[in-house]
Amino acid sequence: MTAPNPYAALLDEIPVERHEADVLGGVTAYWVYGPADAESTIVAVHGFRGEHHGLEPVVAHLPGVRVISPDLPGFGETAPVPGRTHDLDLYAQWLDAFVAEVAPGAVILGHSFGSIVVSAAVARGLQTPRVILVNPIGAPALEGPRGILTRLAVFYYWAGAKLPKGLGEALLRNGLIVRVMSVSMAKTKDPGIRRFVHDQHDTYFSRFADRDVLHDAFVASVSHDVREAAPRIAQPTLLVAAQRDDITPIEAERTLATLFPDAELVEIPDVGHLIHYETPAVAADAITRFLAPSAADTR
Repeated sequence: MTAPNPYAALLDEIPVERHEADVLGGVTAYWVYGPADAESTIVAVHGFRGEHHGLEPVVAHLPGVRVISPDLPGFGETAPVPGRTHDLDLYAQWLDAFVAEVAPGAVILGHSFGSIVVSAAVARGLQTPRVILVNPIGAPALEGPRGILTRLAVFYYWAGAKLPKGLGEALLRNGLIVRVMSVSMAKTKDPGIRRFVHDQHDTYFSRFADRDVLHDAFVASVSHDVREAAPRIAQPTLLVAAQRDDITPIEAERTLATLFPDAELVEIPDVGHLIHYETPAVAADAITRFLAPSAADTR
């Protein structure tokens, strides 16, 4: 990393430990932030091509909450699950098994692609008292405001999977393309935060295991959205959505909120798909308020 982290001072005040768990025949790396005796525990699932570092700015603004943040299989420090296609079924099954092993009864949070994984797992029976979805994918990505760019991304990941291995890997890890992705998502006008966002993507966006896992996860991310699972999620659900999100427009998020039996929608203005980097304090405030009424029945 080369850019200063604007949230470093807050994050430094929060204890963190790295752990590993055996899940589905593989080893999942995860990080535990916050006090061991916290009233609430959140399992936080990151987005596509990310890993646990991406959610740290939100964690930095939740000092009284215990947050357990794993790297998804095939990303960061978690190896792919042996012998499995990394589709939505796999990720939902993995999350259910991970929570049962590490933090049964925890609140479950998902960001972006993580919102698809979380909603699918909860709809299929993952036990949790509450659900939090940040930048939820509330409509098909191919139909979003930047559907043309998404179609280009489909070709990009297809080419990365079909080219000879060396060329494909190089294409998928190309720094210039990663920067274009980062610039297209950033909305903040704060130059320091923009540098931080780009540095985060430069540092962590290519920490995937191999091109096959990346392609599987990409296909899952554009083939599903939270609407599929929403009506089957009975738990109180918080949606934290951006009014300038280029992947799911805010109108679609408002519709998504009506599909849940019990959902609250918090809209954040002047931010897009990077709430976790650009407005983490606002997201954390919404999460804190959401947890407060029932802190006694969360862990």
